[in-house]
Amino acid sequence: MNAQLELQLKTLSSEPGVYRYYDKDNQLLYVGKAKNLKKRVLSYFNKTVSGYKTKIMVGKIHRLETTIVPSEYDALLLENNLIKEHQPFYNIMMKDDKTYPWICIKNENFPRVFLTRNKVKDGSEYYGPYAKVRPAKVLLETIKNIYRLRTCTLDLSQKKIDEGKYKVCLEYHIKNCDGPCEGLESLEHYQKKVEAIRGIIKGDFRIAKQYLLEEMMEFAKNLEFEKAQMTKEKLELLEDYQAKHTVVSPTIDDVDVFGMCSDETAVFVNYFKIRNGNIIQSYTTEIKKILEESDEEILEEAMIEIRRKFNSNSKEILLPFHLSTEIPNVKLLVPKMGDKKRIVELSEQNAKEYRVEKLKQIQIVDPDRHTNRVMAEMKKLLKMPVEPRHIEGFDNSNIQGTNPVSACVVFKNGKPSKADYRIFHPKKVEGPNDFATMEEVILRRYSRLLDEGGDLPQLILIDGGKGQLSSAIKSLKILGLYGKITIIGIAKRLEEIYFPNDPDPLYLDKKSETLKVLQRVRDESHRFGIKHHRTRRKNSTIKSELEEIPGVGEKTIEQLLQKLKSVKRVKESTIEALEEIVGKAKAKVIWEYFNS
Repeated sequence: MNAQLELQLKTLSSEPGVYRYYDKDNQLLYVGKAKNLKKRVLSYFNKTVSGYKTKIMVGKIHRLETTIVPSEYDALLLENNLIKEHQPFYNIMMKDDKTYPWICIKNENFPRVFLTRNKVKDGSEYYGPYAKVRPAKVLLETIKNIYRLRTCTLDLSQKKIDEGKYKVCLEYHIKNCDGPCEGLESLEHYQKKVEAIRGIIKGDFRIAKQYLLEEMMEFAKNLEFEKAQMTKEKLELLEDYQAKHTVVSPTIDDVDVFGMCSDETAVFVNYFKIRNGNIIQSYTTEIKKILEESDEEILEEAMIEIRRKFNSNSKEILLPFHLSTEIPNVKLLVPKMGDKKRIVELSEQNAKEYRVEKLKQIQIVDPDRHTNRVMAEMKKLLKMPVEPRHIEGFDNSNIQGTNPVSACVVFKNGKPSKADYRIFHPKKVEGPNDFATMEEVILRRYSRLLDEGGDLPQLILIDGGKGQLSSAIKSLKILGLYGKITIIGIAKRLEEIYFPNDPDPLYLDKKSETLKVLQRVRDESHRFGIKHHRTRRKNSTIKSELEEIPGVGEKTIEQLLQKLKSVKRVKESTIEALEEIVGKAKAKVIWEYFNS
């Protein structure tokens, strides 16, 4: 640490503000906000600072700059602006380089309503952006089916209309437009339609429904029943669209909703904009973790950025957990029950589904990155000191103690390593004793690895509950490996994960990648064990039948099975064929035994 930086650290303010770290080449490394600048900045230079990347960044800091602001919220806004402007290397960045579509109501006489990806500052109204183009197209299609609007780019000033400069086009003749270019529709009547459309886009259907209802009644009053029926169908179309897009209580109005889920490397944030009980915007984004930021810190950043992106001025925000930041004149609420709680849960579900989709894509496009993510998640959830790059799973198979086998399967980087699979035949255990068998097998497996200098696993998975786990632990203690290798048990009924010296099992999320890896290891050890148990049982059945033949020993049986493969073929063989394998004397005994 240089003298200038050391001096700056001693003279820091305790006010809220924003700090910026620069390296010796004057490159901006990191921008952060703080409720108390002094406490926050000094925390980076403590000896106990956690995180490998944070330590690297701190080692590069040559100088810092700070900006004092009135409140923590102002600090959050300034931090967000600086990150967007300078894009420092060590800041989290929302992966968002797309140009999203907007619905535009053009600033002109007889305004057009259309979809665009380019915002022009000409006084036009823009609604959006829409994270997916399909909902915007569905909405525009609905509007087009209800209201006749012009699509031409003509300058429909009143002077040009009065001079008769334009003639109606095909759109008028196919009844998609009411012909304002020839003065067949007044500006006042057209503006009423635009006002109703503006309400629909915002999620308020009341003006549009009232407009259509009045029009229908007017047609009916004038005995124009066909036109009244057409307007009624438009009203039904609008009500159908509203029903499909109302997923929360109509009493929830002008609210922003945020949900999120996270893993070791990223946070996934979902946003709903709700107006008049309708979700009129839905957006989900992935935010990379750079310096071990907490979920609270990332959600604060994302909340400000997303609200700015969607031009939201809602006075109420629903959140999955409390944040320390306060936004002036905005209520931050963590609902505990009711419709508001359900909409937050729906937002969180969207974030989770988005994460699952991303993981599947990564698994296909970049399998190594997917593996690294899963390993990091397993380390965290299973409270391991290191990532479980080498996992060994054990399972016992027998029927009432007969033909017992124990399977050991090996997974490396989350994938089976079949060349390293092993089968054990218990030598010291009599009868069906799963606990004693597990104790013997674990002792034999790892005493041999220690003797041969083989690679020990980071994780041992035992198929079974507390009993099998305790038996395996006994052997690890004898070998001096207990505490050096993480060992857990998995019980199949509820997929409970058991840890040593912990009476309460861990229940992982059913969609968790960690649980899926553990299940694959468990299922593979079971499959491998059952396969060899069946083979051993089959062989013992075959041998027992041949062993009943007087004068036929184990060596003769092996010779017969090696050539003929089964008892059935031995039975069907001629005496000449048997003589070629075991000689005349034994061939005669065997042939007479099966053909007497």
